[in-house]
Amino acid sequence: MNSPVTTIKDPQEKKTVGFKFDVQSYTLIIAVVVIAMIFGFFTSGEFLSSRNLSNLFTQMAVISVLAVGMTLVIVAGHIDLSVGSIVGLTGGIAAILQVWQGWNTVTVVLAAIIVGAVIGLWQGWWVAYRNVPAFIVTLGGMLVFRGILIGISKGQTVAPLSTSFGQIGNSFIPYAVGYILAVIAVVFLFIAKIRSRAKRQTLGLTLAPTFIDYGKITVYSVCIIIVTYMLNRYLGIPVPMLIVVVLAGIFLFVSHKTSFGRFTYAIGGNVEAAALSGINIKRNVLFVFILMGALAGIAGVLLTSRLNAATTSAGTSYELDAIAACVIGGTSLMGGKGKIVGAIIGALIMTSIDNGMSMMNIEAFWQYIVKGLILIFAVWLDVSNQKK
Repeated sequence: MNSPVTTIKDPQEKKTVGFKFDVQSYTLIIAVVVIAMIFGFFTSGEFLSSRNLSNLFTQMAVISVLAVGMTLVIVAGHIDLSVGSIVGLTGGIAAILQVWQGWNTVTVVLAAIIVGAVIGLWQGWWVAYRNVPAFIVTLGGMLVFRGILIGISKGQTVAPLSTSFGQIGNSFIPYAVGYILAVIAVVFLFIAKIRSRAKRQTLGLTLAPTFIDYGKITVYSVCIIIVTYMLNRYLGIPVPMLIVVVLAGIFLFVSHKTSFGRFTYAIGGNVEAAALSGINIKRNVLFVFILMGALAGIAGVLLTSRLNAATTSAGTSYELDAIAACVIGGTSLMGGKGKIVGAIIGALIMTSIDNGMSMMNIEAFWQYIVKGLILIFAVWLDVSNQKK
């Protein structure tokens, strides 16, 4: 009797990877392009002017900083509804210390960040070590911190701040420095891709075709140069935008290249499996909230600096914009999935809608309606993908 012939594939055999356009991966970029084209058309190109782009990137800085931290919070399987109040409180403390107490700019900035981190520590302790749901802890915090702000400021607007403090949120990088930074960013992208491909080859992993990998990097590089050129046509790259880029780079490294980042994704993906793997759940959740509080402190400084004043209503509803930016950017409310870059693009989309509709003189209530519908649609997409 003839035995059946079994074909054994050579493990060293390489697959041929063809060009495949993943629509889902580029949905955000497509959305940004469509939004820019629509508002550019209805504003006779003013939306895409250098001046408006500069204002747009400055306006989105606060929400972007919050979205960076909120991504980690949601990835870990939690939520933070207090970040808007923390922004108002930390910004108010910075203004009070400078205007009423005469502290210098460096000291008040550090004080705002430290206060934010301490608030995050307090909330994280309740969530991680007392097992109180983050929704309840941060909802209570939203009320507590807003009340503290009204109390310490006596309901007054605290202004004006020093020139050096105002430059944090309103200054620009010189043209030449902007181009140098753009070139450095392009070189870094290519070096990172070269190292990534070399590492995958060493590990025996499948490599995408060279023209696809480097084609993407080339497109990103062209976009960086064009954005830099457009911003330099006005006053240069806004400092708040540079702060967002630096923070995004730091947290990209933290989330992908450190054990803390990998543990955070593991906790959100399956907390029981993470615990059985030896991950310290409580400590990592605590650190996530501390980082969120510190980033809210930075956002508070940026907002207060840009407005050159601290008010009792500062930061109101910012937590909703930050959460919406994360969800639109692909962060799953189920936990375990989310990208820093996606959240920042989500913040850009949210800010672009506000900016574009304002330029078209559309009434404010329509902005809320449109953003709410976009948020519902983004969550629906997330739930649909989870089911699949």
